[in-house]
Amino acid sequence: MPLLALQLLEKKLERRIRLFEQRSGIRFLDELAFIRSWLDKPLSIGAITPSGKALTRAMARYVDPEVPGPVIELGSGTGVVTEALVAKGIDPARLVLVEFNPSFCRLLRKRYPTATVIQGDAYRIQHLLGGFLREPAAAVVSGLPLQTKPFKRRLKLMDEAFSLMAPGAPFVQFTYAVVTPIPMRPADVSAEASKLIWLNVPPARVWVYRKG
Repeated sequence: MPLLALQLLEKKLERRIRLFEQRSGIRFLDELAFIRSWLDKPLSIGAITPSGKALTRAMARYVDPEVPGPVIELGSGTGVVTEALVAKGIDPARLVLVEFNPSFCRLLRKRYPTATVIQGDAYRIQHLLGGFLREPAAAVVSGLPLQTKPFKRRLKLMDEAFSLMAPGAPFVQFTYAVVTPIPMRPADVSAEASKLIWLNVPPARVWVYRKG
């Protein structure tokens, strides 16, 4: 089959899949992209498939749309948490989406053209955003696989995130582990956890940290 005919067939199939996705609420192409990326770099992605709606809604619940300032999302992936944040009432123009995978970045820019999408290592948040933000962030929402990183690197990420956030703003992190992803915290950092979200596969919990 000629190359042009193959490309036309691929576009036709993609349109049909997208139409089915809109009707069913399931994003098969996102799932496939996530699995491919996980197979390439399993330790850099927190899950084999995107988080479920119950988990993303639970994460977005801790972000108050009335609090001014940008909302930073770390490890945005295909945008399932982003979608929950927008549904919660966060203006996409306030979103700063940090994602390492260039393919996911292109997808995010297409889906959220008014959001700021930054391709880079989210564990270097101060380097990426330190001179970029014009006001303190209202929240940081993280989909990063913290449990796969050394303890000191997790603490460094949290310290850098708090340096960009307003006092008392939430640092929202999900985990599949039983315990907190940050087991030892400075005395001025508080933590709270959601109930276990059984509807997610695998079950997960949301942890929220605040400073000041």
